[in-house]
Amino acid sequence: MTPNTHHISRRPLLSRLTWALLVSSFAISQISLVHFLHAEEPAKKPAPILLFDGQTLDGWKKVGGDATYSIENGEIVGRVGPGPNTFLRTQATYGDFELKYDVKLDTPGNSGVQFRSHQKDGTGRTFGYQCEIDPSPRQWTGGIYDESRRGWIYSLDKDEQARKAFKIDDWNTFVITARGPHITTSVNGVRCADLIDTADLEGFIALQVHSGKAGQIRWRNIQLTPLGQSAWKPLWNQKDLAGFRAIGGGEWKVADGELVGTSSKEESRHGLLITEDAFRDFAVRVEFKAITGNSGLYFRCVEADPYGVAGFQAEIDPTKDVGGLYETNGRAWIFQPSAEQLKKAFKPGEWNEMTVVALGERIVIHLNGIKTVDFIDKGGRAAGKIALQLHGGDDMDVRFRKVEIMRLDDIACCTE
Repeated sequence: MTPNTHHISRRPLLSRLTWALLVSSFAISQISLVHFLHAEEPAKKPAPILLFDGQTLDGWKKVGGDATYSIENGEIVGRVGPGPNTFLRTQATYGDFELKYDVKLDTPGNSGVQFRSHQKDGTGRTFGYQCEIDPSPRQWTGGIYDESRRGWIYSLDKDEQARKAFKIDDWNTFVITARGPHITTSVNGVRCADLIDTADLEGFIALQVHSGKAGQIRWRNIQLTPLGQSAWKPLWNQKDLAGFRAIGGGEWKVADGELVGTSSKEESRHGLLITEDAFRDFAVRVEFKAITGNSGLYFRCVEADPYGVAGFQAEIDPTKDVGGLYETNGRAWIFQPSAEQLKKAFKPGEWNEMTVVALGERIVIHLNGIKTVDFIDKGGRAAGKIALQLHGGDDMDVRFRKVEIMRLDDIACCTE
C-alpha cells in the first residue's frame, strides 16, 4: 500500500504553525500583562531627605545679622543677636517639595522658616516666602510673609482655628507643601495658608531669627521630600504664530521679538489669536504693553458667536480695569480692581507682567506681583483654549514679548 505522502507532509507543518501561534499568543499576553501591571503600579513617593543630621550644620550657612545658631540635644537653637534679621540657610536649593519640621520657643520671639528664597545679588539680603512663627497676640503663625519684598501675602486675620493651632510653650509640627504656584502650610495638623502665587518656583530653605531684644527658638526633625521641579515653558515661540490661529478682525504679526496686535476703530469685529490646544489646569504668564485700545488674555474659552469666544478674560487696558476678571458671553464683570489697586500695581505705558492661575475651580490673577483676583468658579468650565484679544471698535496697539505656560493638571487644589 502506497503511503499517503501528501497527508504525512502536512502534519509537521500544522504542528509548527500551531506551536508558533501558541508561543506568539503567550508572548503577546505576557507583554499585555506586563504593560497592564506597569500602568497600574502606583508612583512611588520619593523618600524624605534629612536637612539636619542632629549633629552638625553641614549643608547650612549663616547670613544676615549676628544672631547665633548652635546644636543642643540634636536640635538647632537660634538666639537673638545684634543687627538685622539673621538666617541659617541651606546651600542647596529646592523646587517642589513637602517640608516637615518641629519648632519650640524657649523665649518667645518672632521667627519663621524661609522657603524658595534667595539673596539679593546672590550674597545680600535674604528675600522670599516665609512661613511665619508669630508668638504675638496677633497669632499669625503659619501665615506666609514675603520677606524683604511684598510683606504679608497670606495672613490669618480671618481664620480663628488656624490662629489657635500654635502652642507657645510646647513643640509644634509644621508642614509646608509647595507644588508649582500652589503653597499650603499647616501647624499641628491644622491647615493655615492656602496660597496661589507665581513669584518663585525654587530657592533655598532658611531658619530665621528676627531682629529684636528677645527670642530663642529650637528646630528639630527637619526633613524635605522632593516633588520635582515646576517650570515655565514658552506658549509663544517668539518667532512666528505657530500653535495659534487668528480669527475675527485686526492683524497679528511678530516684529523685533514682539507679538504685535493692531486694529482700527472701523473694524467692528473682535480679533483673537487663539491656541490650537485646549488646557485644563495651568498658570499662564504674559509680559505686555498696552499702548492704545482694550485687550485681554482669554482662558478656558471656547469659540462662539458673536464675539469669537465665550469664557474668562483677564483684562488688559492702557488706563483701567487691568488685571480684572470678565466673562464674555456669560456673567460679564466678575471683579474690577479699584483705582487704589491699579495705582499700586499697574505701570501705564510700560511693560507689565500678568499671571493667571486656573487650578480646579480657583482663579487667581496677579499684576506685577500684586494679587488682583482670587475667585472660586463653582461649576464653571473646567478647560478651554487661551487667546489674546483685540477689541472691536477700538484703535488697537497691544504688544507681548513673553507668553509662557505651566501645566498643573496633576496638582490638586482645594476649592473652599
